[in-house]
Amino acid sequence: MHVFDAAIALGADEECHYTGNTHPAYGNMVGPFGGVIGATLLNAIMQHPQRLGDPLSLTVHFAAPIADGGFSVEARAVRTNRTTQHWYVELVQDGPVAAFATAVTAIRRDTWQALDAVFPEVAPAATIAPVPAIARAAWTACYEMRFIDGVPGAPGSDSDSSESRLWIRDLPARPLDFLSLSAICDAFFPRIFVRRPNWVPIGTVALTTYFHADAAQLAAQGSAPVLGLARALNFGKGFFDQTAEIWSESGALLATTHQVVYFKE
Repeated sequence: MHVFDAAIALGADEECHYTGNTHPAYGNMVGPFGGVIGATLLNAIMQHPQRLGDPLSLTVHFAAPIADGGFSVEARAVRTNRTTQHWYVELVQDGPVAAFATAVTAIRRDTWQALDAVFPEVAPAATIAPVPAIARAAWTACYEMRFIDGVPGAPGSDSDSSESRLWIRDLPARPLDFLSLSAICDAFFPRIFVRRPNWVPIGTVALTTYFHADAAQLAAQGSAPVLGLARALNFGKGFFDQTAEIWSESGALLATTHQVVYFKE
């Protein structure tokens, strides 16, 4: 089993109550990597026998620190329509809710389409060396990251821009699917570490991902790297936002994501 699949694995009883455990490979500076928690919540929906269609959106709220160890997850469909289905998922650890998510799955149909976003002209992944993992954040060893620009700098090396562009994929290589794509959408270093790279306490409060690709597009992607672009729009009063795009090598926009992050001086 791939380490990612082991990290998001859920056991279920006949009533679709799930249990899981954090995985040391996806440890972060404090608690587990948020992307793998979001993917675990999405996995509860993907495994659910009542699911209609594939993921369209996922919003994860990190309500409290998640400790290493076991937890329970419950997913329920709160409304099912002809095309869309709305979900609520809770992760409970030692009594209270530690994280919860709302999601929409949908049946995608062939319609008119257009793309306003522009695929950036960047060097191919194979021409860029990967960066080493960060020891204090174990999860970074689970991804191959090839930065074009926007590598988090040394403390004190302020930048005029919070933007990063990089090629990224699971390590070891793994075929892309909705679960791994949702985790990759949180695999961008917090923008404050690029804009003003001092190691300050941070924590994602809420993370929303919109899936633009369908299952067939993701299957065609295989284990090839995807191109990620991330930047922030505003820092201040203890919070900052960051937004990102995920592209295939062929120029298809696979997902967009937005999050708000707490930071402490």
